[in-house]
Amino acid sequence: MRDIVNTYVNRDLSWLDFNARVLQEAADQRVPIIDRLHFLGIFSNNLDEFFRVRYATIKRIQISGKDASSQLGGMQASPLMEMITKTVIDQQSESLKILDTISAELRLHNIFIINEEDITESQAVFLKQYYEQVVFPDLAIIMLEENHSMPILRNDAAYMAVRMLKASKLTQYALIEIQKSIDRFVVLPKVGDKEYVILIDDILRYFLKDIFKIFNFKSIEAHMIKITRDGELDIDSDLSKGFVRKLKDSLKDRELGDPVRFVYDKSISEDTLKFLMEKMGIDQMDSIIPGGRYHNRRDYTRFPGLGRKELRYPKINPLPIQAFEQGNSMFDVIKTQDKLIYSPYHSFSYIVKFLREAAIDPKVKYIKITIYRLAKNSQIASALINAAKNGKEVTACIELQARFDEQANIKAAEQMEANGVNVIFGVQGLKVHSKLCVIGRLEKNKIKRYGFVSTGNFNEFTALYYTDFTLLTAHRDILKDFEKVFNFFETSYKIYRYKHIITSPNHTQSKLYKLIDHEIEKSRAGKNALIKLKMNSFSNHKLVDKLYEASRAGVKIQMIVRGICCLVPGVKGMSENIEVISIVDRFLEHTRLFIFGEGDDELMYISSADWMTRNLENRIEVSCPIYDPEVKRRLNAVFNLCWTDNQKARVINNGEPNAYKLSGNAPIRSQMEAFELIENYL
Repeated sequence: MRDIVNTYVNRDLSWLDFNARVLQEAADQRVPIIDRLHFLGIFSNNLDEFFRVRYATIKRIQISGKDASSQLGGMQASPLMEMITKTVIDQQSESLKILDTISAELRLHNIFIINEEDITESQAVFLKQYYEQVVFPDLAIIMLEENHSMPILRNDAAYMAVRMLKASKLTQYALIEIQKSIDRFVVLPKVGDKEYVILIDDILRYFLKDIFKIFNFKSIEAHMIKITRDGELDIDSDLSKGFVRKLKDSLKDRELGDPVRFVYDKSISEDTLKFLMEKMGIDQMDSIIPGGRYHNRRDYTRFPGLGRKELRYPKINPLPIQAFEQGNSMFDVIKTQDKLIYSPYHSFSYIVKFLREAAIDPKVKYIKITIYRLAKNSQIASALINAAKNGKEVTACIELQARFDEQANIKAAEQMEANGVNVIFGVQGLKVHSKLCVIGRLEKNKIKRYGFVSTGNFNEFTALYYTDFTLLTAHRDILKDFEKVFNFFETSYKIYRYKHIITSPNHTQSKLYKLIDHEIEKSRAGKNALIKLKMNSFSNHKLVDKLYEASRAGVKIQMIVRGICCLVPGVKGMSENIEVISIVDRFLEHTRLFIFGEGDDELMYISSADWMTRNLENRIEVSCPIYDPEVKRRLNAVFNLCWTDNQKARVINNGEPNAYKLSGNAPIRSQMEAFELIENYL
């Protein structure tokens, strides 16, 4: 039970609460068992990124000695770091219990995760061949000497720390790096109806004596360790270097970042632990976390399916958008009415199809698009290259600093540029996070604009798992505003006035204030006042305060926030008219939807921006108004369905972390019921 008495919840502790919701999915018996393992992997991967980014930031603040409590929700860096470490240790302990439970349940389905002590004679024959052909050729073994410096360990790689006690009573240490090129899970030959899986870690333990046979040791042992490094990019200010060159250099330096977290097998000997920590320069400002036998549990996202479809969520069958299925030009369809794609319930392939059609349409003269994260072997990039080869003027504004996708975006940019696409890299000091596309088509000797705007990335892979809205439109005034955004990129960053869209960093916060103030005025005038918000994260304290003001004025506020939420709802005299829930389920809730008022007075926007300071002040973001009555109806129906979820919705910041929202009504699991809603009512 957490007693929340402050005006704000600390953003980092709130994020850890979110990751605990992911862990809840791993423990939830309603989730298919192999998908529960995948949620364990997601939980672990989330933690890796958290330490590389947020914990590293807090550590930098601590080292600087500055009072940054205003940045940390009223907390100082040192106690916050201690709270984070304690919380993570508790969560890691819980995750190990969940893993043990899942392993036991898998055995009931004749799936056995074995270790080196369980290997049978027939399995040993198979593993010897596998070890010699697959594992041994890729082994990276590092011998550690007392008087030699420690080599730089790769960020978030898994290592086995080996301790050998020699006949001479001297101790020899070594590291085995588990290469990413080797599958973490090895499926052994089936025995009857029984499936067997072993981790590469345990294969190495099985062959440990063979690996180090040249040493005359009396005993040998191996334990897993993992180090996480600061993921911040320190970009060179040398004006003689181009930005791409500086970014590439910075990416290399990232691998040498300071340690921020050290995870080790808690059964490791004290001597080995002390030796390693001294060698790696681990100190008490780093988060030191005793763990279990296996690290890098993010790899559980790739746990083999074993052909057991009944133990996985069923395959997604996206619902068709009938207007696009009748063989007509997509331009003709969009010309008459706005269309909404709600992925993954609708296929992202409609976006690719639209760009493919534009690429070969003789009437299309130009395509302009913003890109934040692309899929590997991106169909979007392929369609843009196709358009450029057909003589279209194609401009792609690629954000090279999309965190941890920098290398992939550099590669995509270079590939597109080599094939005739005009590539621009956004705005210095600001990340281009908006999701926009404008297509100029010559009709009756005039350029008519078409385009789309999305709450998520133009990425066909993540579109299978992230819920996002994409609006396809030919609305003249909206697209005129979109064009101004691209003009901003291309012509000296001139600040434009936008009549319809809301943009960061210049206008979003002030416009949101006005929209909230309008509801406050209505409430004070005795009218119904309502705000409905759906987003990923909410941490901007000024907007928190503004919603508190609205609550005190009587405005009813419903919020669906997947991740960080610094607002404390339900406090008398401050936020009694605010309710906040979070939905964590099969798909990652990623839609951003802002609704002010209702009925004829309703104003609605979809957006690329969360209500975080970085989105309001340090990024190029676009919130797009929804004018089409049919699209408005659909978006309202989606929000209302999510709001009534009583199976996967958690009540946020009410004093009891992640309590499920329960009601006496019939069970409603919004992500599952969305298919029926779209098919039958939308």
